[in-house]
Amino acid sequence: MCRNIKTLHNFKPPATEDEVRASSLQFVRKLSGFTRPSKANELAFNRAVDQVAQAAQELLQTLVTNAPPRDREVEVLKARARSANRFPAADSAPAN
Repeated sequence: MCRNIKTLHNFKPPATEDEVRASSLQFVRKLSGFTRPSKANELAFNRAVDQVAQAAQELLQTLVTNAPPRDREVEVLKARARSANRFPAADSAPAN
């Protein structure tokens, strides 16, 4: 459920509000155990997502680092390479 929570700090361009919101939604889903809350829990669930998103945005705006910003495209390529190593394609699997 939390695989969509990505590191958002120190990227150029910075994380968008949509990215922060998506990570916040995944976090609240994980904590609550709900993919979609019931009508009775919807208000509390949405309020939690809003509050987590606000806290995350404030955190990202106040963090400091001396490291150069990471390039999103390079990080995507690295993630794909890690995924390919962990989950080789079926056509490249050894035959029985």
